[in-house]
Amino acid sequence: METMVCPMGGGATRLYSALTHAISSSSPPPLPPSHPDPQQPANTNLDPDFCPEQRGSPVCPPDPVELLRQCEEALRDRPPRLHRKFINLNNGDSAPSSPIRVMQWNILAQALGEGLDSFVQCPLEALSWSRRKYLILEEILTYRPHILCLQEVDHYYDTFQPVLAGLGYSSSFCPKPWSPCLDVEGNNGPDGCALFFDQSRFELLDSMNIRLSALRIPTNQVAVVTMLRCRSTARCACVAVTHLKARAGWEWLRSAQGSDLLRHLQNLVQKHAGGPTGDLSSDIPLLICGDFNAVPTEEVYRRFITSPLSLDSAYKKLSKDGLSEPEYTTWKIRPTGECCSTLDYIWYSRDTLRVDAVLDMPTEEQIGPNRLPSFSYPSDHLSLVCDFSFKEEE
Repeated sequence: METMVCPMGGGATRLYSALTHAISSSSPPPLPPSHPDPQQPANTNLDPDFCPEQRGSPVCPPDPVELLRQCEEALRDRPPRLHRKFINLNNGDSAPSSPIRVMQWNILAQALGEGLDSFVQCPLEALSWSRRKYLILEEILTYRPHILCLQEVDHYYDTFQPVLAGLGYSSSFCPKPWSPCLDVEGNNGPDGCALFFDQSRFELLDSMNIRLSALRIPTNQVAVVTMLRCRSTARCACVAVTHLKARAGWEWLRSAQGSDLLRHLQNLVQKHAGGPTGDLSSDIPLLICGDFNAVPTEEVYRRFITSPLSLDSAYKKLSKDGLSEPEYTTWKIRPTGECCSTLDYIWYSRDTLRVDAVLDMPTEEQIGPNRLPSFSYPSDHLSLVCDFSFKEEE
């Protein structure tokens, strides 16, 4: 993950100049089209630990229980997992029969973890892909989300897409135009955002990859947006995953990127709802997952909380007053010092979705003095997991 602790100064003029210079001097290739189960690049070698060759073609495991057992066996010498429990929010009501489980997670790009991020208290062995890939898949398989939103994915084609496709997930991936992973020797390609959904629960209606803009200038940050229809209720939901610009001094850029994403979401919802432009009364719920690289006092957070799209942040439900975010969603130690802050969010339409349960945060004691990542946990960011259900239509 790019850090928030490096002050870089601010100013729209400086950024506009930098953006226009970068674009005129070296335009990146266009974003790939967004569609489910994209074909792997021709040079992709599937991870042999998960997709061994059988009769000349690789076969990925179709059984999540068996795959979880495989992960646990590979990790048998590690310290205990972070123990987290779901906090039920039904207030005595009966639990919904079929909640929608959503997971948001910046999994830490492998090239950045080993190359650029300088986690000074984390042993190099704990950062090896041969260990981290099992920890990441174990976390996903433990909670089995219906919708999975990931950032900093640089092993999509060789690991996550084929393995999760074998478990029934369809997916879309959008790499960053100028991924910092490409500057790391031995990298596995660019990192980006990936959105997975359980095909037994949802069908895909629409999908697009977005390169977020500021001052009408394309930036290096992206989003994947999908329109899904729930097979059991026939209700639609618009789901997005994004990863906004990091570092202090770029707060205004994050705000502009957030506004651009909200504009795209509003347009997509209106397209599928069939309402007139500017009509925000659509009953299509939004779920927006992301590493916003922004603490709750930032302008981009205020833009989302005050948006006419009636959004709220699900993890506020963990607080006693229901108004406060968790103390942290990321906790790491770098050469510049310790960083403990809340940067990750699951936003939802409060008028059309209900939060039924939220996975709690591990304690400081559980995380340990060397913070994250560690032998117990593969990323510097904690996963966020919530159960939602559709509110009754009036």
